[in-house]
Amino acid sequence: MSGDQARGAAAPEGDDGRAAGAAAVPGPLAGLRVLELGQLIAGPFAARMMAEFGADVVKVEPPARAGHDGGDPLRKWRKLHPDDASGTSLWWYVQARNKRSITLDLRVAPGQRIARELAARSDIVIENFRPGALEKWGLGYEALARDNPGLILVRLSGYGQTGPYRDRPGFGAIAESMGGMRYVTGFPDRPPVRLNLSIGDSLAALHGVIGALMALHARRETGRGQVVDVALYEAVFNMMESTLPEFDRYGLVRERTGTNLTGIVPSNTYPTADGRHIVIGGNGDSIFKRLMRAIGRADLADDPALADNAGRAAQAQRIDDAIAAWTSAHTLEQGLGTMARAEVPSGRIYSVADMVNDPQYLARAMIERVRLPDGTPLALPAVVPKLSRTPGATRWVGPALGEHTDEVLAELGYDAAAIAALRAEGVV
Repeated sequence: MSGDQARGAAAPEGDDGRAAGAAAVPGPLAGLRVLELGQLIAGPFAARMMAEFGADVVKVEPPARAGHDGGDPLRKWRKLHPDDASGTSLWWYVQARNKRSITLDLRVAPGQRIARELAARSDIVIENFRPGALEKWGLGYEALARDNPGLILVRLSGYGQTGPYRDRPGFGAIAESMGGMRYVTGFPDRPPVRLNLSIGDSLAALHGVIGALMALHARRETGRGQVVDVALYEAVFNMMESTLPEFDRYGLVRERTGTNLTGIVPSNTYPTADGRHIVIGGNGDSIFKRLMRAIGRADLADDPALADNAGRAAQAQRIDDAIAAWTSAHTLEQGLGTMARAEVPSGRIYSVADMVNDPQYLARAMIERVRLPDGTPLALPAVVPKLSRTPGATRWVGPALGEHTDEVLAELGYDAAAIAALRAEGVV
């Protein structure tokens, strides 16, 4: 059985040959060595993106021991395949694709020694343990950089590596709250709500990737690595647009406003005659005029008081009422058709069931078909962003626990007897 067959191959079905062709093209990060020491979401998501674009990512997972299955807990989160306790999370096949998995107990000296050996030959180490954990294990940046001065260490944590909160446990949900996102999400007469996604972790992961690539660029000039310190709450805070300067200058606190966007008019979600909803963004000056004429409100299109966004923001309710009155008398498809003809940005609110059959998603090859190790076909989100010459690709889906342990240790110079001894001691 080939390696790809064992770990689950990227095997696009039908006539979608783009993903298959892309897999044969070295990604832009080919040759980059990444050591992933984290688990669950933020750190592994950052490493996943690097793996998708060609980096050799070695993921360290705890070995199985008495009372513990071992591995990243994400392996057992949400829906499993097969749908029983022995299965693997479908999420895992996305989050761990293209990675090599080794088991290693970082709590013991032999495991720590191997981790240092791996870091010594890596360009980037990614970790998302609580601050101080790496140092406790002898794997802090100073220790690793002695053997590898060019090493870049990406550290993702709830509150960062410094400050009075550094030692607190921090999850994405807390970061979304502290970073301000939860406060502005929802309706004004109800408690704040969350996205049904781990958006705080994902935003932090993206900042980690950006920071790592910037540090790599700096290393080209200096030859030296550095620490990329990403706090989850700061990654969320970085998305908060003008909320801080508006508060600082005017004492304005941006509040929850439901479906609209404060001060940007019109940009809202409107009901349709068939019980659905249409999203319309008509906040450009010329777009607003086209929108008003398309719904038969030339009076609003030609009103000098509504010629710019400031004037429209002052009469937001009047404008939204006019649009809602029109959309409520038309079906979603009628509304979308009218908006398209008028060149006004609009759209339906998609569920995942809508996405998998949408012609734009399909034309852009955003639904990728792979086969799991047992041959079961599975749809995964395709790799983004799309690069024209060196695209990313799924080369294999998430590996089995410790699938590459022997392979990676052999690359470090361990022979079969030494690997067997480590396994007998529970180190790997």
